[in-house]
Amino acid sequence: MAEKVTIGNCELWHGDCREILPTLPPCDLILTDPPYGIDVGSMGMGKGKKATEFDSFDWDAAPPPEWLFGLLREKGEKLIVWGGNYFPLPTSGCWLSWDKIQEFSGADFELAYTNMKGPSKAFRMARAQAYGAVERHHPTQKPLALIEWCIDKAGSVATVCDPFMGSGTTGVACARMGLQFVGIERERKYFDIACRRIEQAYAQPRLFEDAKVGAGDTAVQGDMLLPANAQSTSTDAEAYVG
Repeated sequence: MAEKVTIGNCELWHGDCREILPTLPPCDLILTDPPYGIDVGSMGMGKGKKATEFDSFDWDAAPPPEWLFGLLREKGEKLIVWGGNYFPLPTSGCWLSWDKIQEFSGADFELAYTNMKGPSKAFRMARAQAYGAVERHHPTQKPLALIEWCIDKAGSVATVCDPFMGSGTTGVACARMGLQFVGIERERKYFDIACRRIEQAYAQPRLFEDAKVGAGDTAVQGDMLLPANAQSTSTDAEAYVG
């Protein structure tokens, strides 16, 4: 039985997206990072952290079924899928890339498929904000600044869905940006973490009252995500990683 939790404008589902997503209405943007099916549990996770320090990686044993990607295209007017190069998706001329500025032996960058028009774009962060530089709640977690940048690239959107919510980074971004969010997560541990993080995001002062992140095409600096009276040397990891 699926469980629904509502926090602010976020509707969070604990259950299998293959069962829940067909029951949900369409949205403006599906922004997600599905399992790639590459056995991430055998990989190192940066800064000396091993993937095996997280819990079971059964969820990464295989990629989602092909039919699910067809459903994503039906449910989302706009689509951004991280790891899109692993999946059976239509041809696209607009890809997003993330330069990890990493310091370990994994991939130097990752690619996101989009169904949007326009040129491909790259996101890069300062080395202090690199992929392996901060603590994460999920082994394949994306930086919060990256997710906010993705939403900005999608243009005018009001409703966002992440069928593979993980630890809730997309929901945190939507809470900060004043957008409606629907997230689905199968693993109880990460669902609970997502609920906690999104609740905390609503408890923070709103950083985006009337507009989404005004990020450039090549960089998002930490001080762009802080209130005007805050110092750019903030050590709040949530400003950089979701």
